[in-house]
Amino acid sequence: MALQCCSGRVCLATEIALLGASVVELGAGTSLPGLVAAKLGSDVTLTDNAVRLEVLDNMRRVCDLNELKCEVLGLTWGMWDAAVFNLKPKIILGADVLYDTNAFDDLFATVTFLLQNTLGSVFITTYHNRSGHHLIEFLMVKWGLKCVKLLDGFSFMPSDKASGLSGSIQLAEIVLNCEPVK
Repeated sequence: MALQCCSGRVCLATEIALLGASVVELGAGTSLPGLVAAKLGSDVTLTDNAVRLEVLDNMRRVCDLNELKCEVLGLTWGMWDAAVFNLKPKIILGADVLYDTNAFDDLFATVTFLLQNTLGSVFITTYHNRSGHHLIEFLMVKWGLKCVKLLDGFSFMPSDKASGLSGSIQLAEIVLNCEPVK
């Protein structure tokens, strides 16, 4: 099935920010956020674990199906292959990349590197806090990052649907913390 670009309020609100922007989607998998960004005019690089060749091939097929010119790149978090040094994204997307706590440190190392590689860039991600622990806050401090926007993901859903879900889902906008540590 080909992707149909939405014309709703959310897409219209982000279209200006995405138009012509360099976007990297980490852990892209099915690549939906990256594909939407490409449909809205971004220069998109879709990434997933370098050893998951079938996922990378599927991402290429989805791009072809949707007639989109996205670069597909094997990028393993915490690994410094030559290709990662050429990435200079203005926007880094990570939809549902915070699910395996064992991978959090490598993910945040990669995000920090990419944010440092392009000053003024931003990491936009979702975080489903399933346990009540606040590991993400600890990692932001550890890696010199800060959250500049935090939205309750359930607030976009009808209350009857949101009430059946456990934990909380947050949409976070994360940047480098340029303030001195106290």
